[in-house]
Amino acid sequence: MPLSRRGFLTAGAAAAAAPALTSAPARALTTHPFGRYGSPARRLTPGTLYVDPYGRGDFTTVQAAVTAATGSGRTLVIAPGRYRETVAVDAGRTEMTWIGASENPRDVVIVYDNAAGTPKPGGGTHGTTGSATTTVQADGFTARWVTFANDWLRADHPETSGTQAVALKAQGDRSAFLHCRFLGHQDTLYADSMALGVLARQYYAHCYVEGDVDFVFGRATAVYEHCHFRTLNRTDLAAAPYGFVFAPSTAAAEPRGYLVTRSRVSSGAPDAFYKLARPWVPSSDPTARPMLTVRDTRLGPGIDAAAPYTDMSAAHPWQDQRFAEYRNTGPGAAVIVPENRPQLTAAQAASATRTAWLGDWTPWEEC
Repeated sequence: MPLSRRGFLTAGAAAAAAPALTSAPARALTTHPFGRYGSPARRLTPGTLYVDPYGRGDFTTVQAAVTAATGSGRTLVIAPGRYRETVAVDAGRTEMTWIGASENPRDVVIVYDNAAGTPKPGGGTHGTTGSATTTVQADGFTARWVTFANDWLRADHPETSGTQAVALKAQGDRSAFLHCRFLGHQDTLYADSMALGVLARQYYAHCYVEGDVDFVFGRATAVYEHCHFRTLNRTDLAAAPYGFVFAPSTAAAEPRGYLVTRSRVSSGAPDAFYKLARPWVPSSDPTARPMLTVRDTRLGPGIDAAAPYTDMSAAHPWQDQRFAEYRNTGPGAAVIVPENRPQLTAAQAASATRTAWLGDWTPWEEC
């Protein structure tokens, strides 16, 4: 039987001996909780702060460290653990770096369980944006070897209609996520910008993302390279589709939305029960023209090869948007109905590159 969201988090973090997940916390990692990244007694730089749930760092929570990390260029080294909290990096904390000290993203898990329909203490509900476990608004943010998760489950809250539950909302320009995991169900990874007309270039490399409904979505100019996207099985639906991997909401004036390259899409659901994408034209930007290019990527049998795209709204059919593929492989990439699978020409594909998307910013050099 597949693990539930909380079971999966427990299995992943238990290997790191996270204290909140084991009845008798192992201490195998306690001698050097920050690995090769120093310690409060041996700081890498004066601007480096250390986070550890056992109290051996400067702070026991990630948010406390972020709050203390004023100015620009600060680094957080995060020891293995399960950090149940919400975290917000505001726009003023630029050029911040988070490092998972063990260099294994399963060991450092930042998780909470708000959903869009979760009541707020002061009244009302969180909404999609407010459901995010981690929100990053600052430019120049980099995270390495960190898991961002939202473990809110529909089955636990049948009375809630707002089932969007974001693990990470990234809005800054030059945001890089390297060797990270993003775990959730609906709306897992919100790759967005601060406002309409504001460029937000984002780069995701060697990352793992899973979910069911629109679980990679938003307005950012984002490159996903060497990433693994996995669609989850569902027991609450009797028929396909179970969900959609991508839901970009690219502004009409922005020439580039999402580029997925040299990646793969797998599934825990029955064959053909997922769509590759649907366009999101939000009420805040009714002129949006969502843009998605998927190239050199393996699409597993979970993707509906005959009809990989569908509409989110009849007023904005996917055929009017900017969806294209190039040189994809796997059963989910089979061109069964050609008009349902727009393909780039070789000349067009020559311009669909990470350099074209990201310009003079070269985050892949840090991988």
